[in-house]
Amino acid sequence: MNGTKGGRGRRIVLWRHGQTAWNLERRFQGSTDIELTEEGLGQARRAARLLAALGPDAIIASDLQRAAATADELAALTRLDVTHDAALRETYAGSWQGLTHDEILAQYGEQYTAWKRGEPVRRGGGELETEVADRAAPVVLNHADKLPDNGTLVVVSHGGTIRTTIGRLLGLEAHHWEGLGGLSNCCWSVLGEGARGWRLMEHNAGTLPVPVLGDDD
Repeated sequence: MNGTKGGRGRRIVLWRHGQTAWNLERRFQGSTDIELTEEGLGQARRAARLLAALGPDAIIASDLQRAAATADELAALTRLDVTHDAALRETYAGSWQGLTHDEILAQYGEQYTAWKRGEPVRRGGGELETEVADRAAPVVLNHADKLPDNGTLVVVSHGGTIRTTIGRLLGLEAHHWEGLGGLSNCCWSVLGEGARGWRLMEHNAGTLPVPVLGDDD
């Protein structure tokens, strides 16, 4: 599912939201609507200045407030409207949501290990990663198809949703998606249009390396 029309030179920037208090606590957010910290808002402002220099043509974002507030910082600089879509939300993870990493390991250790092995797991009774890709990737492709030649789309979303979307757009089998490392808060990945579809041009870009907090939220 790459959805490209060869030779148009389009670019997709997938940008993770800024820091939240639950990220700092290593607490699984999933679809819980958690706001940015002051540091997270500052991260969004700094990153937005860099992304604005790319001259984006369109911005789409998850409607969860941590992503929407991050997108607003770029919209303010570019004067572009943000299109919000619930399909870009983070993975719904049922009973995992609100738990810390250690609590998940203690209560759902076998499920966690199976997920890390690449098995299809409904974490906490929630969504499969393939179901997240099923809802998010078509939205990204639909907006990318509206770009002008050599245009740039910025997608403001969440770590897990971005990873699954990249995996789907690159045509990787689902059990390989975990091979894409997590994104730090307010860092981004760039997909460029190649002759045979989308290619990963940059991953976890935007800052010097920092620890990845709350990879899947």
